Amino acid sequence: MNAESELILKITLTGLGATLLMDLWALLLKRFFNIQSLNWAMAGRWIGHMQSGRFKHVSIAKATAIRGELQIGWLAHYATGIFFAALLTAIAGPEWLAQPTALTTILFGIATVAFPFFIMQPSMGAGLAASKTPNPKQARLRSLMTHTVFGMGLYGTALGLSLLRI
Repeated sequence: MNAESELILKITLTGLGATLLMDLWALLLKRFFNIQSLNWAMAGRWIGHMQSGRFKHVSIAKATAIRGELQIGWLAHYATGIFFAALLTAIAGPEWLAQPTALTTILFGIATVAFPFFIMQPSMGAGLAASKTPNPKQARLRSLMTHTVFGMGLYGTALGLSLLRI
């Protein structure tokens, strides 16, 4: 395997691992605290409507359903995790994959909360940083915690891959 293919593989595995940890976190919250996470069908619906030029909704839940929206949402969720792993690699340099630092990686994960706060939530009808939700402070805290877990997943996956020499 050449260096470029190896780098792409490491980035992909890191993004997938971090996103998987984020999903395990969501399952833990649901199982032990009955806290629901984002319905990925709604993200898929939002993405599906983009095809017809509609990027913003008053309420994504009231928008017309899109064929395959759940699958689209899950695919986009994992693709976004890979994208963020690639972005971190572009910012920190490919050497971070071999020697990840916890603080930098976790802070990057926290910074990714800007995507739901400033793009997804306003576009799907939840307002800027969940301001139109029934409990904005709680929604913001949950997003922040989830993206912190994502950052921990970026670090843990990159560290694990480096120890396995992948």
